Amino acid sequence: MEPKHRFQRPPFEEADAAWKALLARRGLATDLLWILDENLCFERDPQAPGRTRLGFQTVFTPHPPDAAKEMDARLVFYRLGSSGGRSVCMQLCDPWFEPKVEADGYIRFDDWLISFHPGSNDELEEIADPKRWQRRVVRGRPLSAVDFCMTLAALRELKAHGRVLTPDERFGLTILRSMHRVGKVISQPRNGS
Repeated sequence: MEPKHRFQRPPFEEADAAWKALLARRGLATDLLWILDENLCFERDPQAPGRTRLGFQTVFTPHPPDAAKEMDARLVFYRLGSSGGRSVCMQLCDPWFEPKVEADGYIRFDDWLISFHPGSNDELEEIADPKRWQRRVVRGRPLSAVDFCMTLAALRELKAHGRVLTPDERFGLTILRSMHRVGKVISQPRNGS
């Protein structure tokens, strides 16, 4: 069995500063808008039948500003494009990114187990129309790197437990919470008794 590579992830502020420095060197905006999986909006592309285009929204599913930022897999600071003079970025996290190298567009910081993907300077549209949000493409689109975006639920688990929970742990917590609710219901006096 191969020994697992040890890494020392820096504080988020240090990684964020390195990310902004890389974007600045490439002439990209360093004013960042971080989004989550819940903010992505894939729509059918009217100019290319059978294809989708990517937009984002922050109106319908806003996210907390203090979301946690660590996991025991390669973390990727991923720039989707620009919007209103800002870089629209996501944090992606999955072992799928481990083999990605600079030729794939990923700049590796192996001591941190972090990669940076500065992406293109494409302009992204921010979706604010609720009808477009409701008609977004949820299934039937090709797999891409953004499918490994950290969800709000994963960020909440990281904040509460210091890591993302396994499915068994999530199930166990669900049982404990339901038992706790049942215990409260049983211990409350009933009307007329």
